[in-house]
Amino acid sequence: MSDSLADLLENALPQTQCTKCGYPACRPYAEAIATGAANYNQCPPGGQEGVARLAHILSKAVIPLDISHGHERERQVAKIEEAYCIGCTLCIQACPIDAIIGAPKQMHSIISELCTGCDLCVAPCPVDCISMLPVTTGKTGWDAWSQEQADHSRQLYTLRNQRLIREKQENDERLAAKAAAKLIALEAEPALSAEEIASKDRKKAIIAAAIERARLKKLQAQSENQAEGDKQ
Repeated sequence: MSDSLADLLENALPQTQCTKCGYPACRPYAEAIATGAANYNQCPPGGQEGVARLAHILSKAVIPLDISHGHERERQVAKIEEAYCIGCTLCIQACPIDAIIGAPKQMHSIISELCTGCDLCVAPCPVDCISMLPVTTGKTGWDAWSQEQADHSRQLYTLRNQRLIREKQENDERLAAKAAAKLIALEAEPALSAEEIASKDRKKAIIAAAIERARLKKLQAQSENQAEGDKQ
């Protein structure tokens, strides 16, 4: 199967998933360019060379980088001042490629070799202990990044999203199992009065509705996973 225009455009993006283009990730930005909803000069990490790459794919003129989305700059890597880290995990939740390790109430660390310099971890930090340090002196845009690094970052981003989906499904299944157990327990409880019977029926209806919602969400997730697999 030949690549779609969105596929070609996505392959030309640096895969930092930084959202500076105005979209939540590189893929949505590529799709927006393909449909004409976004311009092809909105990716600061790709820099001017990135604009040229996209322009070539689109058979359009090379235009200046739109600096309202950010300036082309040396690639940076996040650094956590570990002495001040409180272990809130907000940076871990913000990192799009799982380049931060740590546990609740424990010191966190950046895996520098994986960090794309997206700086999405900086703003959520409640104690301002994360800074961005340049690591490619004099090199900006694609001169500071490689296609191999971009491909690896996209793979990490995909794996992270799959992990989040899996964890959510597992949590939903745990909650559904607890609800089912509660429903069985309610069925076994003796009801001595009309008021108790009515109360039990209300609880059973609420729990049954929750179980049904969980079932429908599971079916929807399976359908979405199947659709994603068909696309690939």
